[in-house]
Amino acid sequence: MTTQLQNAVASWLESRSEEAARVLVDALYPQVIAIVRRHLPFRMDEEDLAQEVFARFFAGLHRYDPRRPLENWVSRVALNVCRDHLRRRACRPELRWADLAEGEQRAVEAVLRSPETAPDELADDARELLSKLLDTLPADDRLVLILLHVEEKSVDEIAAITGWSRALVKVRAFRARRRLRKALLALEPQEQQNKL
Repeated sequence: MTTQLQNAVASWLESRSEEAARVLVDALYPQVIAIVRRHLPFRMDEEDLAQEVFARFFAGLHRYDPRRPLENWVSRVALNVCRDHLRRRACRPELRWADLAEGEQRAVEAVLRSPETAPDELADDARELLSKLLDTLPADDRLVLILLHVEEKSVDEIAAITGWSRALVKVRAFRARRRLRKALLALEPQEQQNKL
């Protein structure tokens, strides 16, 4: 954490300085909005949630341990806000073959034919498909897969951010990947399912 952020935290804790709050929000906003965007489907309510993150951040700042990185603490607050929001909304839409764009359908077919060698020209469609599939998962499954595979965090980092044990992170990641695969296989076109 920079000296400027340390001073802003101290100033805000001491006098609830508006200027210190502005410095903290300006410095941490890019990190907060990036987390919110990665963990919510279709950019829903991102500004409202970023505002809620900062409300919780300032409400709990007196519990912050300055010996630990402020950025990790803010990440945890942001992830918890996103998780709470997804739980409240029970945001687990069902995804059907007919809901997919033509390119996404081709991406599914290519992955089902040969998962390791999906053509590069389907990369954008595959990313969009992955986003839609992640949106069908429970919040904790989505969280662990994004942290592990998109943000490329280590198991130790995920445990620190979420407050879970290392073993729980590994188990959740395993189960989340299994659910993601099941969701992908459920998208097979009807003709393919009839052949099986």
